[in-house]
Amino acid sequence: MSTRLGDLVERLGGRLIGNADIEVVGIAPLSDANASHITFLSNPKLRGQAAQTHAAALILSAADDEVVAASYPGARIVTDNPYAYFARAAQFFTSLNAWVAPAGIHPTASVDPTASVAASASIGPYVTIEAGAVVEDACVIDAGGFIGRDARVGAATHFYPRVTFLAGCSMGKRGIIHPGAVIGADGFGFANEGGAWIKIPQTGAVRIGDDVEIGANTSIDRGALADTVIEDGVKLDNQIQIGHNCHIGAHTAMAGCVGVAGSATIGKYCTFGGAAMVLGHLTIADHVHISSGSMVTRSIREPGQYTGFYPLAKNAEWEKSAVIVRNLATMREKIRELGKIIKSIGDKQE
Repeated sequence: MSTRLGDLVERLGGRLIGNADIEVVGIAPLSDANASHITFLSNPKLRGQAAQTHAAALILSAADDEVVAASYPGARIVTDNPYAYFARAAQFFTSLNAWVAPAGIHPTASVDPTASVAASASIGPYVTIEAGAVVEDACVIDAGGFIGRDARVGAATHFYPRVTFLAGCSMGKRGIIHPGAVIGADGFGFANEGGAWIKIPQTGAVRIGDDVEIGANTSIDRGALADTVIEDGVKLDNQIQIGHNCHIGAHTAMAGCVGVAGSATIGKYCTFGGAAMVLGHLTIADHVHISSGSMVTRSIREPGQYTGFYPLAKNAEWEKSAVIVRNLATMREKIRELGKIIKSIGDKQE
């Protein structure tokens, strides 16, 4: 299904330069786009490629437009953030051809009589919804999903196949959880007595805000006493572990295989590169960005980019090395001062 370029700009904004009546069917990369596509330029290094693209229209910034306009013959959509514009345009084109799940409950689904399922919700094959659970308007629960007792799933939320959403957990509106994710399993809570481990009951839940997306096979543990909290707009990639009683601030994003130990508090608008790790009971401020593979071993109170890599060693050796590294700046200044003294002595001897 195609759309007029002018209609697209009217919907998404931006400044259109060129023919508004061009019909486009979707978005393609610069190198693959043809006369029925629009494309985008978000990296100035690709300006030369953008000038040679065969796309009908090009999404770009004003700065890039000044460079590309003379050599690119197609229409242009000028916007402050071409990459975000591309994302919204891609959502629009996807919606034109998206399959709409039929409302209703599949005959193989098991829904407790005390559960509340909106008439507009779509409940797929072999889904289980336990007592007291609430599934709100326009939700989609795909095949094999599990909604535990007294759990709540907000309107227009989509659970892909085999999502496990355990007792007492809640999720806000417009959420997405990808296959195999487990929300609300017991946190890793044990007390040691004489070398044996005594389980601590995990009686909290998981509370998730609006517009949250959770990747495949990600696990978010329920709280031990209080709840684990994921605020609005958080984006979690695949195979992430969020420990019990963590609090993840709004619009924070984490790439694959990040691990956050129990009771860590992470601020808003943070980002974590793949395989980054956060120790338990730490606090991380808003607008903190952690590089891939980094290990956060202390609380971070100021915004900024942080990176930490260190070779594995016996703990006693590692602690000694860490002390040395921490004092390198002081040692450098002392060495500089010593160098000045030696030079001064040498000058006097001459």
